[in-house]
Amino acid sequence: MTQLWTIDEICQATDGRATGLDVGLPITGVSIDSRTIGAGELFVAIKGDRFDGHDFVAKALEQGAIAALVSAGFAQDHPEMEQLIVVTDALEGLEHLGVAARQRMQGKVIAVTGSVGKTSTKEAIRITLEQFGKTHFSIKSFNNHWGVPLMLARMPADTEFAVFELGMSHENEIRPLVKLVSPHLAVITKIAPAHLENFQNLQGIADAKAEIFEGLQSGGSILLGADHDYVDYLRGRAAGLGFTDVTTFGFAAQADLVLGEPHLHNGHIGCGFGWKDEAGHLDVPQLGAHALANAACAYLIGRKLGIAQDDLLWALGHYHAASGRGEVAKLPIADGHITLVDESYNANPASMLAAIDTLARNQHQGRNCVVLGDMLELGEESANLHRSLAEPLIKLAPDQVLLVGPMMRHLFDAVVDHLPVDWVENQNEVLPKLSNWLAPGDLIMVKGSNGIGLGALVEACRKKWPPTEE
Repeated sequence: MTQLWTIDEICQATDGRATGLDVGLPITGVSIDSRTIGAGELFVAIKGDRFDGHDFVAKALEQGAIAALVSAGFAQDHPEMEQLIVVTDALEGLEHLGVAARQRMQGKVIAVTGSVGKTSTKEAIRITLEQFGKTHFSIKSFNNHWGVPLMLARMPADTEFAVFELGMSHENEIRPLVKLVSPHLAVITKIAPAHLENFQNLQGIADAKAEIFEGLQSGGSILLGADHDYVDYLRGRAAGLGFTDVTTFGFAAQADLVLGEPHLHNGHIGCGFGWKDEAGHLDVPQLGAHALANAACAYLIGRKLGIAQDDLLWALGHYHAASGRGEVAKLPIADGHITLVDESYNANPASMLAAIDTLARNQHQGRNCVVLGDMLELGEESANLHRSLAEPLIKLAPDQVLLVGPMMRHLFDAVVDHLPVDWVENQNEVLPKLSNWLAPGDLIMVKGSNGIGLGALVEACRKKWPPTEE
């Protein structure tokens, strides 16, 4: 494994004190999870909502961690314990280590946020830039107050491109994160109803997302998705902070990079585009039209970093959907296969509409089954927002609809007279119904907020019918 830090470098970055450690020892990784800690890594004992990492320090050291970064109170209570780097507070220590990693890194940094599509856009950028240099990136959705500094602390010094996802559910959450990341380019994908229970309206969400501009380096570039109502508002917020290099992208006619009508072919979705004096054709191995907007963002970032157009269009051919975000698998059943489209990781009204649009464009010849789970954190408008999916779902006219969760009862009531639909309280009831309904050639799309547990349904499907190809 490549050396990431030494004990001495960690102590200098965190103002920490090492106990029972050779300061020259190399550290090959940084982790906050004692279950997956690897030999040669640093364990950071942060205190979360459910667990206190200090309770797992001994286990992490037993499993091969070279050292544990701990708060002073823990060290005081355990004077006999060695292999510690003692700091005032472990989470603050992790933040300081992240700052040190950012300061030593000389490459280009991109930060991505948005109500919809931030993870898939981050992936589009990451997959594209990986073709042109050493690229570091946020894994999964490590985009909060501990995830961002952890991803920074894991960043090698020789990184050429880094892509960080910044999330929020309240105001004033992105501001400290973007100041840690200090990006050269900032992306806001879209403003839409997500975490609406914590805001009075969509403008409040726009204001919270606009916090990303406050950590952008002087002279930095901003990219805005154009397919929502707050583009001009965000452009104004950027201008108020002195940023004038703002580029928009999307299907909207007023976008700077305008995408044409999507078309599907052999499991790929593509479209023409125009930007300044450039024209071309995007083609990505996915089904959803929203993937083209993500690809357009990655293309623009590559162009702003000086990468040639043809090279970028080739690189975007590697942009496959991630697990839970549109991944497609063929599952064998008796006398044939079914197709599973896994959108189980997250859901809000905008991403639900995008998923329904994906099926509407799909060239699948067999029957379609749609499994939709509750959209969480929508506040007082939750019932209305669930009911608002009725018209596009009726227009799609799937052969079977399974609705999961308490809030989806509102959608069930709105479509029960128009569609073959069933409603269940939780995902545990879905697989038996699917097993009785499915036949060779069918397609299932599964989508819902992560908290409703449809990821477990996807895994149960994969276990019952192991994929023959990915």
